[in-house]
Amino acid sequence: MSTLPGSGSRVEDSSESVYDFGEVIPPVPETIEEAGLSESTVEQLLLKTLFFRNEIIASELAAAVGFKFSVIDSLLESLKYKRLVHVKRSLGMGDASGVLALSEAGRNLAFSFLETNQYTGPAPVPLFQYSILVRKQRREGGWLSQDALAYAYRKMVVTPEILAHIGPAVSSGNSFLIYGRPGNGKTYLAEALVNLDYAPIFVPYAIECQGQIVQVFDPMYHQPIDDEEASSVFDCEPSWDKRFAKCRRPFIVTGGELTLEMLDLTYNATSKVYDAPFQVKANNGIYLIDDFGRQKATPAEVLNRWIVPMERRVDFLSFRSGGKMTVPFEAFLIFSTNLRPRQLGDEAFLRRIQYKMLMPNPSEEEFAEIFRQFCRSRELACAEPLMERFIDQHYRRTGRPLRRCHPRDVLSHAIDLIDFELLPQELTDELLDRAFESCFMQKTDEPPNRRRNKVRTRSADRTGRPPRPRNA
Repeated sequence: MSTLPGSGSRVEDSSESVYDFGEVIPPVPETIEEAGLSESTVEQLLLKTLFFRNEIIASELAAAVGFKFSVIDSLLESLKYKRLVHVKRSLGMGDASGVLALSEAGRNLAFSFLETNQYTGPAPVPLFQYSILVRKQRREGGWLSQDALAYAYRKMVVTPEILAHIGPAVSSGNSFLIYGRPGNGKTYLAEALVNLDYAPIFVPYAIECQGQIVQVFDPMYHQPIDDEEASSVFDCEPSWDKRFAKCRRPFIVTGGELTLEMLDLTYNATSKVYDAPFQVKANNGIYLIDDFGRQKATPAEVLNRWIVPMERRVDFLSFRSGGKMTVPFEAFLIFSTNLRPRQLGDEAFLRRIQYKMLMPNPSEEEFAEIFRQFCRSRELACAEPLMERFIDQHYRRTGRPLRRCHPRDVLSHAIDLIDFELLPQELTDELLDRAFESCFMQKTDEPPNRRRNKVRTRSADRTGRPPRPRNA
């Protein structure tokens, strides 16, 4: 154990022999040492929390920083002795019921700590504790069964061949590329995987490394699960370390807006706290890179960023000061693209993605079943001959390719027409034709040369001069 110069944080041996969670539940620390933090780090957090709260009951202060009151009791006594904190009044139930506030000296000291960083909230988790928990929460090989996979896709029309492609990729947890024409449900196919495993995971609110604070918990992507019974703040015995949030496995999607900078630590110059990148927030869950190949960075640049993480299951992130932190990489990476694979890169490039699957256009049988299911979900009456005529008129005769999204799009437009015109809740040939026309671009009947002449005429009107002859 050693201390980083000027950081007040200790560097622990990262081996599991030093800190072992046992079960996949972070144990409640009984002391500051078990929490893996220095006393100065916790003292700074207590003072900053009091600075923003003005006054707070001691037990609530402990809960705000994620500890039992017994863990911080001695620290509070030390702060009182130094006249940095005083008790304004007591609720008469011991030290935990005292209402605390900062003295003038305490406010000045807290303000100086805020110059270093403005993080307040549950105490950060040392990087080595976080790394151990992430690896313990990883799904073991062979966890996925065919029945569980079929159940996850029970609301989606998929063939056994598609399930046979998805299963091994998901079970292995390795990278997965889904490609095919737009509108065939590639994103929906990935989203349904969230329902495969309901076992919760634990996500730290923040990580401490080299004296820096990195926020990990993000309410946009992490859905907390609170299954503890409410009890008094004075005798609440937590079931797990409250520096972690109990959540569902995350599912994070980024598309064409993704840049390489988003895949590293982001420094907030105001709060002086780092924000974790997407792949860290997606640990023990799924990270979908949608519209792969349409980012500002090239596919080669994006994929090269993942070479080491995908192979070694570790990622290297950079602090603004030039320091590095090594974090576990246990996110299931899914790439989804409308481009042809050869547009993404050569064979050696694509080999780095372990599994690939083409999402084909649906057959007429699949298309019809999707049509039926959507009608049933909206309680919309639809006769089989009517659906058959619709497919024949708009797809067989025209050669328009079938897409899995078309039934939803056309029927949604039909429902909008029914609601707007107060029509009976049933489909007709005319209603489907109108809905279809509002979904797709229609070809104009006007010859192209006539359209060009109109453009020339409008141009002449604007300038006040007739268009120049072609041979002029």
